[in-house]
Amino acid sequence: MTAAARDGRRLLLVHAHPDDESLMTGGTIARYLADGVQVVVVTFTLGEEGEVIGQRWAGLVADGGADQLGGFRIGELTAALAALSPPGAEPVAPRFLGGAGRWRDSGMAGSAAARHPRALVRAPLDDVVEALLDELRTFDPQVVVTYDEAGTYGHPDHRRVHEACAAAVARHTAETGRAVKVYESVTQASALAEGLAAAADRVPAGWRMPQPGELPSYPDDEITAAVDVSAVFDRKVAALAAHATQVSVSESGREYALSNNILAPIGAVEHFRRVDPGVDPARRETDLFEGVMP
Repeated sequence: MTAAARDGRRLLLVHAHPDDESLMTGGTIARYLADGVQVVVVTFTLGEEGEVIGQRWAGLVADGGADQLGGFRIGELTAALAALSPPGAEPVAPRFLGGAGRWRDSGMAGSAAARHPRALVRAPLDDVVEALLDELRTFDPQVVVTYDEAGTYGHPDHRRVHEACAAAVARHTAETGRAVKVYESVTQASALAEGLAAAADRVPAGWRMPQPGELPSYPDDEITAAVDVSAVFDRKVAALAAHATQVSVSESGREYALSNNILAPIGAVEHFRRVDPGVDPARRETDLFEGVMP
């Protein structure tokens, strides 16, 4: 039995595509794995509609290419989760909702990908909820991390993940009678501003700084949890670098960019909004397991 299994704390993170786990919650995954928490990351699609950075793997893309990107991104996700896992420990393995390939990346709003018969947004919501409920029943987490209602930046798959997670957690709580702490992964406005200010004099060639409001964030007073991931920051950066078709990491290791070449800071603190009925809006937590008895 591993140290994680003996700990008794269980953290479930749900994400839409490979790389979301590292972009949004990589430090949190690494921190809690290092602390002996049992962590499961469930990804809803293979990210088949991602825009590939560079020419080496450009032919894998769905639109006019080989449509092999999803399979390739399984390897990137596997490498990223291994980077987030403690040295010498068995790495966290990817889990895909309903099995790898059951649902497909729907693409950005208005794209043709949403009409694909396996697109996540076309799937009956009850089917998606039932598949996630199976994960909840099997793993029985005390803490769940998901997206906000807007899907972070409006991606239809992120919004579907939020919707399915809310419904599945409600049903799981009703079945078990046990409360689950639910957090939405978000960006704190002041932390974003500070990170961008620090990066202003080291913007890599070909990248640009974001326009005001271009990167989504929440006012500081709406943040209810701040998780310090500085002790595992290098693992977070390594996980981002593992998603090389989707993410570029700056030479400083403090910033990243997606295919749009818009600079974003890599934070040493990850922020959340707690949204379950037990939340105290006036209290800011520093541990997602605060109050949880293993």
